[in-house]
Amino acid sequence: MKTKAYIYIITAGILWGTSGLFVAALSPYGFSSLQMTAMRGVVSAVCMALYCLFLDKSLFRAKPSEFVMFVLSGLAMFGTASFYYISMRASSVSTAVVLMYTAPIIVMLYSVIFLGEKLTKMKLCAVVFMLLGCALVSGIIGGFRFDGWGIAAGFAAGISYASYNILTKIQMRRGTRPQSASLYCFIFMAILSTIFGDPAGIVTLTIPSPWPIIPLIIGIGVVTTVLPYLLYTFALRELDAGTASTLGIIEPMSATVFSITFLSEKPSVFSIIGIILIIGAVFILGKSENSKREEKK
Repeated sequence: MKTKAYIYIITAGILWGTSGLFVAALSPYGFSSLQMTAMRGVVSAVCMALYCLFLDKSLFRAKPSEFVMFVLSGLAMFGTASFYYISMRASSVSTAVVLMYTAPIIVMLYSVIFLGEKLTKMKLCAVVFMLLGCALVSGIIGGFRFDGWGIAAGFAAGISYASYNILTKIQMRRGTRPQSASLYCFIFMAILSTIFGDPAGIVTLTIPSPWPIIPLIIGIGVVTTVLPYLLYTFALRELDAGTASTLGIIEPMSATVFSITFLSEKPSVFSIIGIILIIGAVFILGKSENSKREEKK
């Protein structure tokens, strides 16, 4: 039933929006952004491997030619998580999440420039909303103080996430199975994040307080990645990708609510308007994609 699919995708968006809470909980223990990425990558890879092992062992099979895309996807996901966490710590959760959420607009611009897709009025409107929203969130408009590195990291997260989406689209067109693509993406993300995330340091920081830290480490992988991914996948069985991406605006909305409620963040009036404009841009783009699919049908 579609009702269940809507519940799945809304729940996935809320779970994705909890990333800031885990970052805020782990930061006082001295963990770096790269170490948090390593935690997320390793836990996600292990859980996804177990999921595929029990669901269908053939999902581990892949063509040698597919591994180049797997490595690139893993690199893109590694960049997304790392820059996202850096932006959260340097600026704020709400700023980081809305800047990362410029990814759908970046993908759309890539499709228009390099894939020959038509730039419709709705898409142009989404671009204008995004540019104004980013200017307000970043502080270019409004004159309030902002952290340049946090803003740059937020945009880098959006570019990395857009790259991941583009690479995934290419893999799906080539016939790669979604579960296999995600499995190996998580595996290569885990490998990269382990190389750069100082795993020995993670162990050293965990030993003094294992009880609160270990559940948080498991949570940052399971709650912010594995569970929302599975729910999103189940939802796509009933909903088209355009509707799913439109409902994805739940993530920045929930992240902002969580940051205000639990982390006592107080965004300015200008940044709130910017957040609304960026979320509106993503919503308009999702509607545009839905209209395009309906015309094809």
